[in-house]
Formats: sequence, structure tokens, C-alpha cells
Amino acid sequence: MRNSVPLLCLWSFYCCFAAEGPALPGPEGRLQDEPHKPSDVPAAATPPVRFNLRTSEDPEHEGCYLSLGHNQLLEDCGFNATAKTFFIIHGWTMSGMFENWLYKLVSALQTREKGANVVVVDWLPLAHQLYVDAVNNTRKVGHSVARMLDWLQQGKEDFSLGNVHLIGYSLGAHVAGYAGNFVKGMVGRITAITEVMKCEHERAVHLFVDSLVNQDKPSFAFQCTDSNRFKKGICLSCRKNRCNSIGYNAKRTRNKRNSKMYLKTRAGMPFKVYHYQMKIHVFSYKNMGEIEPTFYVTLYGTNADSQILPLEIVEQIGLNATNTFLVYTEEDLGDLLKIKLTWEGTSQSWFSLWKELRSYLSQPRSSERELNIRRIRVKSGETQRKLTFCVEDPENTRIAPGQELWFRKCRDGWRMKNETR
Repeated sequence: MRNSVPLLCLWSFYCCFAAEGPALPGPEGRLQDEPHKPSDVPAAATPPVRFNLRTSEDPEHEGCYLSLGHNQLLEDCGFNATAKTFFIIHGWTMSGMFENWLYKLVSALQTREKGANVVVVDWLPLAHQLYVDAVNNTRKVGHSVARMLDWLQQGKEDFSLGNVHLIGYSLGAHVAGYAGNFVKGMVGRITAITEVMKCEHERAVHLFVDSLVNQDKPSFAFQCTDSNRFKKGICLSCRKNRCNSIGYNAKRTRNKRNSKMYLKTRAGMPFKVYHYQMKIHVFSYKNMGEIEPTFYVTLYGTNADSQILPLEIVEQIGLNATNTFLVYTEEDLGDLLKIKLTWEGTSQSWFSLWKELRSYLSQPRSSERELNIRRIRVKSGETQRKLTFCVEDPENTRIAPGQELWFRKCRDGWRMKNETR
């Protein structure tokens, strides 16, 4: 099963929020996976915010703890002041324990950025509260992160905020924003990972992990005003920064305003799919009124052939007009060679049978329902290439329920625009 995921689930920004509140120290302590409840242990014995430098990909390994004012710990823990430094900040928790995504993200960062410092910001005692209380605590935790960064700047001459990347998940994104606002200087990058709209709660963080481990298969998202226009395939342009890779590989742009970006994904990693815009001009020489055809296409390429792909009709088919569709494949088909267009007949599915029965009295009989299609224009979202496919038999452009048409690349129908992402 494949899903449409708005890029708003996952994006980066550069500071931040107006905030106030006292700074919290970053005391030493052991990173634990047991539930943290303030009532279980005296407050003095329970550090509210801890900074765990992960020295191993093994989630059972406790790592090494950094503490404000303890310069020797930086040496003992192997902190590399000249390397990239990542701070992973979790969000609100019901269980008081770290979720599995955190360890996957740690491992992905350590694999992608060899020698980097990966620090887990443990604020479980303050996150394992009523949600409203946890929200109020984000400001305090952000202040604590900022103090740790300020201390690193003062204690290590080679340490640069430009090499720091704060990655906040859920309420951790708020913490990262506050930290970026409080710190003395500008953090290199802040990534907010959170769910919005129809996203599964952890979907966004898995997309981010995917962008780290599958860098040869980057997922692209496209700017669009709403999901309906995206489903129509209208929004596959990369001009003027209208498309971008998502997650860790996202390119920095200078947009004057916020924008919505959309993409399709596979059900699991790697999430990358290949988007195609299809423009089909549908002719009708008969007065057919409203019509609800069920179209499918099969794409044939130099690398592979696609499965049978449905053409989703968002509104209705426009007769004697150009209709735009979005299709996507899970494999890289290479250069497209031909297309098979199928109009599903009533015997092919119960769904189409129901549609046929429902519209039996209002539509002409199957023998009278006939459309003419001469060309299909295709644009690849990932490469921005445009192709035109002509019907295989120019003398036969008709298609009716239960029939199919074949289209091959027109001789003069290929062009590629040198558009930059």
C-alpha cells in the first residue's frame, strides 16, 4: 500500500521562537530506558535534562554523558570539536521510555556521518508529564540545550555552531526552536520532525531516517497549493525551487513565504517513488453527457515495466478537453518507450459493475460509449523530462469499455528542459 505524504511532516527551519525562563544545568547521569517519574526519585537525584554522547550503535550501550563545566568529560568521551555535532531531541512520552525510532536515527546518523558527534538530549522526566505540562517544559529544556552549546563554544576553540544540527521530534521540535533562539550565535541547521494532517505519528521520522540510509534514492516533494491539485498531477514543476529532496538531503532555499509540498511514497523503506504527470486529450464525437470511465495505464521502459496503474479521476473526465493525471511507480523504469491505456470493462471488477449499474439509466449503453485519444504527454517529476506518445495505429484512436490502446514515443515528441531543482 502506498501513501501520499505532505512534506510538512518533515522540514527544516532556522530559528525560532520568542521565549523566556531560567536556564537548566546539564548534570551527569545514566541514560536509562526505564520509566522516569518525578515522584519515584527525589528531585535532586533525578537530572531533568541530560546529554548523552552516543559512542556505539548498540542501543544497549549507555554511551557517555557530558556535563556543564566538566571539560575532562569531553576528552574522556571522545568528543570531536571539529566534527559535525547532532543533537537528537525526543518529544512527549506516555511511557517514560525512549521509542525505537530514536535508536534508528542514532544509527543512521552514525553510519551516514562517520566521526560525527551524536548527542541524545534526554528530558524524559520533563516529557513524561501531562501533555500541557510537557509543552510548558519545552522552553526550559531549550534553554538547557542552549547553555550546553554556549559552554561548548567557550570550552573548545575549534567548536563551531555552524557544524551543529538540532533534530527535534514532536515537542522536541519546539525544544530545538527555543534552543536556537537562546544560544549565543546561529546554529547551522534545525530540523523539525512532526506529524500533520493524515500522517502516521512516526511516519515523518522514518522518512528522515530513510533520507540518511538511502541517499542513492532521495525522495522528492513538489510545491502545490492543495492535495487535489497534486493528485491531478498539476504540480510536478521544479522551476523556481518548486521541488526539493526531503529529509537530511533537503537543499536550502530562499523562499519568501511558507509553502506546502507533497509527494507519494512506498509503504516501507526505501520510500522513494517516481512521479509522472500524464496529459490526455479526450475527444468525444457523441453527446454522452457525464461519463465515469475507469482507466488504467501500463508504462514500459528501458529498465523495467510498471504494474497496472490506475488513473485517479479527482473530479470527472472532461470531454473534448485535456485531462491531467498523476501516476507513480516504485521502480525506476528508465526511459519510457510505450504506454498501454486500458478502459476497464464491466466484467473486470465488482466496483466497475456497481458503477455501471448505478449509471445504467443515465448513461448511454456500453456500445455507444466511445472516446478518441490520439496522444499522451508525459512529464517525469524526478528528471523533468517531457515525452509525447502517439497512438500506435493512427487509423484507430477509439477506445470503449473493455478495450485498450497502445501508444509509442512520437519521433519528434521528446525534449528535455534544463530546469534546476
